[in-house]
Amino acid sequence: MEEQQAEAQASKTSAAASTRDEADRKRRRQDLEMQRERILSERTSNPHRRSALELALADIEEKLAELGWSVHL
Repeated sequence: MEEQQAEAQASKTSAAASTRDEADRKRRRQDLEMQRERILSERTSNPHRRSALELALADIEEKLAELGWSVHL
């Protein structure tokens, strides 16, 4: 009986951690998507600024890919 209760508690703790991890992952993905949209909306004729934006965009898209994201065209 105690063993079953311990297993049930461990299962609940594991499920809560998994849910928390998934929520953190979702927030991180949303944050990165917002950063990506902001970069894509910027317009500049300055080549140095454009280069910096392209590098930042590539970095963000790499992080999004690690989270299982793909470009939705």
